[in-house]
Amino acid sequence: MQSCNCFQTEMSYIISINDATSIKILLQIKDYLQAKGWLIKLQANKVQLREEGIMDFYDFCQDHMAIDQLTFNTSGHEDSRPFHMITEVLEARWVDSIVHNQQIESWAQKIVDANGITCAHELLSRFIQPDGTRISPLDVFAAAKLRNRLYALDRMCRMQAVRQAVHLPNKIFINFIPTSIYSPQHCLQSTIALSRELGIDPTKFVFEVVETEYVEDLEHLKRILAYYTNQGFNYALDDVGEGFSTIELLHEIKPHYMKLDKKFVHGVSADCSKQKVAIQFLQAATEIHAVPLAEGIEQAEDFEWLKARGFQLFQGYLFGKPEPIQELKQDYL
Repeated sequence: MQSCNCFQTEMSYIISINDATSIKILLQIKDYLQAKGWLIKLQANKVQLREEGIMDFYDFCQDHMAIDQLTFNTSGHEDSRPFHMITEVLEARWVDSIVHNQQIESWAQKIVDANGITCAHELLSRFIQPDGTRISPLDVFAAAKLRNRLYALDRMCRMQAVRQAVHLPNKIFINFIPTSIYSPQHCLQSTIALSRELGIDPTKFVFEVVETEYVEDLEHLKRILAYYTNQGFNYALDDVGEGFSTIELLHEIKPHYMKLDKKFVHGVSADCSKQKVAIQFLQAATEIHAVPLAEGIEQAEDFEWLKARGFQLFQGYLFGKPEPIQELKQDYL
């Protein structure tokens, strides 16, 4: 397990060269790279460069090296990519400012019970540019993944959500990305400390594991969830659908809450195939003693059908769209 680096550091790139001629050229330009202050390390067929010089080096490689024989990875990460993809990483640098300047605001969406009474909120992160315009969360997280900034972005979103939780009653659902967490006892302790500092009962929080970000290392995920549980928090599995891997996962991690994927909720009252998935979902939730929650509800017919089958919690535009928490909290002052 890697240690947790909780501070922003200069990004660097490790380029691997698998062509003898290109390696020879690299040795010839070593002094130039060093004089520029870009060179961090040169060893065998690998060179590590600071980000400030990587684009200039890339342009040089296009003219003088077999660029299709070059791969790269960023410092601290072992996954290699073709060198031509480095332009995508550089173009995503704007996300560093989002993290550095804390360009984030919290929105909240209601979660209701079978009687339509609000019993929880899911806190959602929205990202803003200096001119006040908003950036798609999907774009922000995609850029952070390219830049290997998921740890910093996920931490920022979690901490912001915990701060805003003081303004709302009942339970608070917060998404988190398990692949961004190096070691739970290190990376999550700031979240724990902040909730204690604010005097918030840990049972108020439900941390959602987004299944699309499910890590291959199941034991690592289980350690994260065990840490949350030991601190008094609950957790949920988000976007649960159909498939063996999902059912297997449910029995492995036994979430306190399960959220049925909205694609199986839309039109469920009139779609037999979706009804079959919803019933299987409900049976699985019952087996592991999880609270079943249907999200993405837009039609009253779907709400009534799911309620009649035994779903306990509901979320969707039928009950209210996400709202800026600055507006929503006025209802609870």
